[in-house]
Amino acid sequence: MNTKRIEKVIENMRAHGLRQIIVTSPANVYYLTGVWCEPYERMLALLLKDDGSMTLYANRMFALQGQTDVDMIEYEDTDDSIAVLAPALMPGKVGIDKTWHSHFTIRLMDARPDVAPALGSAPLDEARIIKDEEELELMRMSSRLNVRDCDRIEAALREGVTEKEIQSLYNEVALELGASGPSFTPLICFGPNGAEPHHDSDGTWLKPGDTVIMDVGLLWKHYCSDMTRTVHFGEVSDEQKRVRDIVTAANRAGIAAARPGVKMKDIDRAARKVIEDAGYGRYFTHRTGHGIGLDEHEFPDCSPVSEIVARPGMIFSVEPGIYLPGRFGVRVEDLVAITEDGCEVLTGKE
Repeated sequence: MNTKRIEKVIENMRAHGLRQIIVTSPANVYYLTGVWCEPYERMLALLLKDDGSMTLYANRMFALQGQTDVDMIEYEDTDDSIAVLAPALMPGKVGIDKTWHSHFTIRLMDARPDVAPALGSAPLDEARIIKDEEELELMRMSSRLNVRDCDRIEAALREGVTEKEIQSLYNEVALELGASGPSFTPLICFGPNGAEPHHDSDGTWLKPGDTVIMDVGLLWKHYCSDMTRTVHFGEVSDEQKRVRDIVTAANRAGIAAARPGVKMKDIDRAARKVIEDAGYGRYFTHRTGHGIGLDEHEFPDCSPVSEIVARPGMIFSVEPGIYLPGRFGVRVEDLVAITEDGCEVLTGKE
């Protein structure tokens, strides 16, 4: 149990007018209790009240007893899990995680008509946006391992290899390096497939003249890394080289803008302007970045509409791209951690 994190979440609850919240995502439960549990279809719920009381409700099959000093109530598979949780709620508003299955919320409303569910993710989102020193070091290590893994798969690029083979190699190397696996399905894109920002890697063969996108990340002690490299295989056209140079410059402009006091939308603007000024603005089709930590995509967005101000301890991606349909794509992504006077790039070459 992390007392400082709990106190911050309670402070945020009060700011949002919430006296009680039901924390249900594995990442949020872990953040507060130190226990990671994937409940699948079963209920996992941490009830936190503004008086500091906290109770974890979990199926006995999860075998969580002894793993945390948080008060725990277990239920059996033959029990109605909502009937176990419902009596503990105070009448009135209760904040609920945005990811909780609706069938739990609906059953809770039926069991307690005096309770009004409200979106309750903000207190956790706002706490998790600032990483503490322990989290920062875990993120650094996750990124270092990701760089090593990406070095290995880049070195394995050869004519005739398939996207799926490079994807599988990344996963194998992640485990070899001590990670628990990828933080998301690796995106390996050859040639025209790179024009799809989230291409599902397939049996496409690598051939000379291809631009290759490798968007990869792994998990180190539950913390995610994320990085995208774009490389050319063999001789490529002048435009392929030019587009990669433009996107690299956009990435560097975004990183240069990432410092305390700057709004996320202005970091997005710094990167996006480079691409627009080069005449490729309509081919940059997504936000510049996203927060990251225990989840691959976390609050906040680094987008044209994000008013969130960068503060020390925030970690997010800077990943501009240009995607030319049917031809090729380029994306260059780094993770940055905001420091007191600028930012630290977590994904640089070792």
